[in-house]
Amino acid sequence: MTSQAADRPDQVASRRSKLTREREQEFFDAVLEQIRACGYDSVTMEGVAASTRCSKSTLYRQWKTKPQFVAAALRSCREVRFAGIDTGSLAEDLRRAAHAAGDSSDKDQGLLQALGHAVMQDRELQRALREALVDPEIDALREILRRGVERGEVRADHPALEYIPAQMYGVLRARPVIEGEYADSDYLVRFVEAAVLPVLGLT
Repeated sequence: MTSQAADRPDQVASRRSKLTREREQEFFDAVLEQIRACGYDSVTMEGVAASTRCSKSTLYRQWKTKPQFVAAALRSCREVRFAGIDTGSLAEDLRRAAHAAGDSSDKDQGLLQALGHAVMQDRELQRALREALVDPEIDALREILRRGVERGEVRADHPALEYIPAQMYGVLRARPVIEGEYADSDYLVRFVEAAVLPVLGLT
């Protein structure tokens, strides 16, 4: 580990270039799947190496520690589920965003729960989690709301606007804890229609 830390950036880049993007993604998919299945603490570099049929030295050469490896894997799965949602109606955009969030809520929330305490202890993991799963969703919801304001569907100074992303994200996290079930599409659409649209004066 000490010698790796002393390597020049060009040497590290040279080593990393030996992995194809597809092979690297195999490693990322494997570690995230094992986290969902076993929890963060149970996952080891050795276990991921065995499941992907590579040497553990390959993984350590690319990512020096498990937190660095998991952080890279989280960033690799970054996607914006709400991208492209623009129906011309704020109410319908929010319904579709709720449906899209519910479609993968079990996958995303399972990962969040499995990371659990580790995220609170490691800043790099926390930052990667936000970049991969939280910030893109919040930014996309804010963009949906901004377009609604521009169309005149809700006034710009409406006091509820700033809380809508937190509501949407919060119910995804809260339902598994409160009711023992993931917030699926049906639940989230009903939540939007009962608790979000009326506050904004939309039907």
